[in-house]
Amino acid sequence: MAQTFKEELVQRIVRNLLDIHILRLIQTKPMWGYMIIKRMKTLFGVKIRHSALYPLLNSLEERGFLRSEKQTERGRVRRVYEITSRGIQLIESYYDSLRDQLQLLDIKG
Repeated sequence: MAQTFKEELVQRIVRNLLDIHILRLIQTKPMWGYMIIKRMKTLFGVKIRHSALYPLLNSLEERGFLRSEKQTERGRVRRVYEITSRGIQLIESYYDSLRDQLQLLDIKG
């Protein structure tokens, strides 16, 4: 039962903070869209549609959290995304916020 709650909570967190979790994935290594979709499903049990992912990646890039470049491998062109220092700062802010919540600083007010 506890495992079910945990899985449900993880999926809710990931869906609501999808941009943060995509940045966290890309922070581990540069990735292309299909790889992101597969890793999100494997790690978090969250299925992302292409029609949702690519506008989000474009937005993250426009906001300076990611950069991308086209790469050709075995005749196939892929857009590979890499996190920027600004993206790393956003992730660090996310972690700081989580720490505050875990220490109940957000409700002790």
